[in-house]
Amino acid sequence: MEGEEERRARQEGRASDVHRVDPYGFERPRDFDYTTYEEFFSGYLVVLTRRAIKWSKLLKGNNGLPKSLKVKRYIRKGIPNEHRAVVWMVVSGAQAHMEQNPGYYQKLLEGEKNDKLVDTIKTDMNRTFPDNIRFRKTADPCLQKTLYNVLVAYGHHNKSVGYCQGMNFIAGYLILITKNEEESFWLLDALIGRILPDYYSPEMMGLKTDQEVLGELVRMKIPAIAELMDRHGVMWTLVVSRWFICLFIDILPVETVLRIWDCLFYEGSKIIFRVALMLIKQHQAFILEANNFPDICDKFKQITKGPFVTECHTFMQKIFTDPGSLRMATINKLRETCREKLIAQR
Repeated sequence: MEGEEERRARQEGRASDVHRVDPYGFERPRDFDYTTYEEFFSGYLVVLTRRAIKWSKLLKGNNGLPKSLKVKRYIRKGIPNEHRAVVWMVVSGAQAHMEQNPGYYQKLLEGEKNDKLVDTIKTDMNRTFPDNIRFRKTADPCLQKTLYNVLVAYGHHNKSVGYCQGMNFIAGYLILITKNEEESFWLLDALIGRILPDYYSPEMMGLKTDQEVLGELVRMKIPAIAELMDRHGVMWTLVVSRWFICLFIDILPVETVLRIWDCLFYEGSKIIFRVALMLIKQHQAFILEANNFPDICDKFKQITKGPFVTECHTFMQKIFTDPGSLRMATINKLRETCREKLIAQR
């Protein structure tokens, strides 16, 4: 028989384990600031409850989610987690694509495989979220198999992209939210095929272009930072490439990333620029303290940490106010000129 003390110790261990792991399965780091987080979350929980009631009413109607100012406003204020998968599927067009192609995902899994692609994906399995208990081989069910299927299917669906590092993290987040393999596949297709074209192709031209576009937007809106980067010869790709490749995964807290993705699925790639510009503008004085190349790189790492990025509700309000006007026409024009420059430099 197990002694009373041992049983109590095990229960306490379990309780601390629950606290140590967030609702998505990620282990919290040892230096995690529980006090600040709990202060924020107790208030945020009230907001979430209020939003959930409003969303339930909105989704009860039979009109779907047509583009409207009301839907945009609701999405910007955050989609409750219980509705997130449904809303992402509808607003991104993934639901329509899935319904128009019944059985297609299964066919991809059953079809002939490219061995090189499969091996590359297998290699990345253990590197994907080692801090998430649901992706560990010991987990039951282990999400590695689901992730593997989604990535292999996508690599054969979009042969011009195949597989590229970064896609594993994005697919992983989609799986955690949808808890559905096929839906994750179609959402990945919406992101890579339509919302972020050419980010993950072998040359990553879309990704490189957008990093340069951010540099030009900073030059227009936060010129002192652009001047600092020029003076020390810091290329934008050195400080923001992971923001773009991983769509802020492992850069910002999970809840904040999901709030960004809510808007990304509805409003498109412009949201990435809004987040990046707001982070830089909000910390302009801090970044300008940098005196050299490594110092600048370090400042850019530090601005994605702390209470400011944890408080996702305030953070999301600021991305729509701090950067000011940001028209898609401006972004597309900058994309054109930046792309031409990159092609000329080859």
